[in-house]
Amino acid sequence: MDRRDALKAVAAIALTGAAREAAAGRASASKSGEMVYRVLGRTGEKVSAVGLGGHHIGRPRDAAEGIRIIRSAIDRGVTFLDNCWDYHDGESERRMGDALRDGYRKRVFLMTKFDGRTKASTASQIDDSLKRLQTDSIDLMQYHENIRMEDPDRFFAPGGPVEALLEAKKAGKIRYIGFTGHKDPAVHLRMLDVAASHGFHFDACQMPLNVMDAHFRSFGREVVPRLVKEGVGVLGMKPMGDGFVLKSGAVTPIECLHYALNLPTSVVITGCESMERLDQALEAARTFRPMSQAAVEALLQKTKSPAATGQFEPFKTTAMFDGTARNPQWMG
Repeated sequence: MDRRDALKAVAAIALTGAAREAAAGRASASKSGEMVYRVLGRTGEKVSAVGLGGHHIGRPRDAAEGIRIIRSAIDRGVTFLDNCWDYHDGESERRMGDALRDGYRKRVFLMTKFDGRTKASTASQIDDSLKRLQTDSIDLMQYHENIRMEDPDRFFAPGGPVEALLEAKKAGKIRYIGFTGHKDPAVHLRMLDVAASHGFHFDACQMPLNVMDAHFRSFGREVVPRLVKEGVGVLGMKPMGDGFVLKSGAVTPIECLHYALNLPTSVVITGCESMERLDQALEAARTFRPMSQAAVEALLQKTKSPAATGQFEPFKTTAMFDGTARNPQWMG
């Protein structure tokens, strides 16, 4: 990407201030204490602009430490919680369920994901998640790892996941429906196309959004504008690419978080396996201000060369992050 291309990317994705809020079709962001709050697409739900990643909650050896991180995050203003049925064989959900006792559940917007590619496996995983999370209803349930071109077809196939999701929604087990993926923006765009052909509107969509993504198979340039146009809540993940982006030496953690927050994101989900990482995420929220186009362009110029081959986004270029590929039994 040369300077002209960088400027085009800035024009496409670096919307700031009132322009960003208007383009996303949501009410103006508000701030309380350390946290910024934004509206999740067309749902009208106001959520914290920084969300707590579920995978990292399962990483501390001591379950009590994971619970302490979750409760501290909530006490300091985080309301959006991410998780998944398969994280650490369900341990991440179990820890989060324990953390949400004693009134904490009422204070958060709870999201988790499932891997099922059939109605039966999806329904079973939804029930597993409800049990582990110790709740009667999950706010947002998402189709995990939309990473293959055929995954959208599986979602809408007869006897497929969408049937289980709609039944669960009717039963009050879930409130909203979304999808996630980390491989290629073309797969996300195909999911949106297939959904449109079925008259189906997703409430949210999750994808990697970081300073490397702007240059390589960019979800930010190719998918985010469409989500904004269609009123789908934009959930950014991997702002530091599980640490791989930082290995480039081109950017700092705060720069990574500020960049992702500057996009038309409803939430930037970041992993916090320690109190130090949580402090870092909250400091980014506290110090965030809409970035000028010049500031975004300068940041993108710093990451242009290291991003060129995707080496610092291995979730796009390798199978390292493809849990459903390594465990096809999860899909049913």
